[in-house]
Amino acid sequence: MSANAPASFTPPSLLLCTIGLSLATFMQVLDTTIANVALPTISGNLGVSSEQGTWVITSFAVSNAIALPLTGWLSRRFGEVKLFLWATILFVVASFLCGISQSMPELVGFRVLQGVVAGPLYPMTQTLLIAVYPPAKRGMALALLAMVTVVAPIAGPILGGWITDSYSWPWIFFINIPIGLFAVLVVRMQMAKRPVVTSYQPMDYVGLLTLIIGVGALQIVLDKGNDLDWFESNFIVIGTVISAIALSVFIIWEMTDKHPIVNLRLFAFRNFRIGTMVLVGGYAGFFGINLLLPQWLQTQMGYTATYAGLAVAPIGILPVLMSPFVGKYAHKFDLRLLAGLAFLAIGTSCFMRAGFTNQVDFEHIALVQLFMGAGVALFFMPTLSILLSDLPPNQIADGSGLATFLRTLGGSFAASLTTWIWIRRADQHHAYLSENLSTYDPATRDALNSLGGASPQAYAQLEQTLNSQAYMMSTVDYFYLLGWVFMGLILLVWLAKPPFAAKAGPAAGGGH
Repeated sequence: MSANAPASFTPPSLLLCTIGLSLATFMQVLDTTIANVALPTISGNLGVSSEQGTWVITSFAVSNAIALPLTGWLSRRFGEVKLFLWATILFVVASFLCGISQSMPELVGFRVLQGVVAGPLYPMTQTLLIAVYPPAKRGMALALLAMVTVVAPIAGPILGGWITDSYSWPWIFFINIPIGLFAVLVVRMQMAKRPVVTSYQPMDYVGLLTLIIGVGALQIVLDKGNDLDWFESNFIVIGTVISAIALSVFIIWEMTDKHPIVNLRLFAFRNFRIGTMVLVGGYAGFFGINLLLPQWLQTQMGYTATYAGLAVAPIGILPVLMSPFVGKYAHKFDLRLLAGLAFLAIGTSCFMRAGFTNQVDFEHIALVQLFMGAGVALFFMPTLSILLSDLPPNQIADGSGLATFLRTLGGSFAASLTTWIWIRRADQHHAYLSENLSTYDPATRDALNSLGGASPQAYAQLEQTLNSQAYMMSTVDYFYLLGWVFMGLILLVWLAKPPFAAKAGPAAGGGH
């Protein structure tokens, strides 16, 4: 970053510029979940098994995770605005190619491309919003971005299901085209006069190669672990060993190299270190809730995918309504207090779910989701402000990319661990509940008599009841665990130190 970078830049229309930047991020975050509900249709149409179909999700996740930490280096090399515009254009192209794919290998290949070019979009949106907003209003920009981060993953499955049912699966990719082109045109017009300062930095090939191998192998292990029974599979064992070796070399190399491709030295900054830990922990818990709840509703409570989506959706209402106020008034409070209140609300919602039974109704589930939304509204903006607060202005893009990468990785860990814990605890509860089942047990005989006497049908119904209860107990266990995790995060966030205002400086308005 050059010292002579411009001190400030204001676009002709701050509103239009914000809309353009936010739309690109909305499109990218939406794309991480919109394909999930369409997987059965995509697999059927392309003539592959449902297990092979999951590579549509895995391929995007792997390539996106690899690209995220490279954002800082790319922004310095090519400039922030240029990187944002080209990433958005290439995302539109990749989306079109995904939509016209005629085979699974084609689709997976184009999803890899889509994931790579999507990497810089969120960090660059965050960096550019901080750059164009005056210091007093940066909280508003981060609050808006937080709203997008919450609403897009919730809208994805609902929108994806509706598009797949009403039209055809390629349209889940084609809808990105008008959104992306509009974002490119708006941002190009608004940022046309923003001065660009770039700096040449040698490519760290060792860092890049070990990053690709380490993160790629880790992401595949996390995505496929549950399907392959974890370390019972040689594929998972080998993948874990490769990932561990590559990431160890990567960390050592990046900490000692003169021009690292990922700046791990940012963890020397206290607020970045604490803020990133809080962001990763909070997002992993948030991700786990949004993964388990619809899964439980569909597999154990008989909800359709649409109704499960509608039951979960109220979580997005309060963030939409509260974000403008959080952005406007948050700076008047200690951000640790706001983040603490966020974790208190989300943790309390987890304890509420731990009180659910198999008789819980749609309204009760939706109301708990609505309550949790208050916590989510207070989570992202204060946490992002804290982690960026003590970074030098020319390292905000690096910090944003690294924090977003670790947040994404935290979501992957949460996805794998949530499914593993849920199924494992359900198996344990099932074994415990069935210990006393015997035709010699009076309670068992009474249960069978109430089902019309001992018969294959009665035994099957009894087994179904046991399964349902075991999964209900496992769900309760998981939400108790998450509730205490969020309570722990309240303590962790207080280790950060004020001030939390984003630093003014060259990069606040200039380019890298």
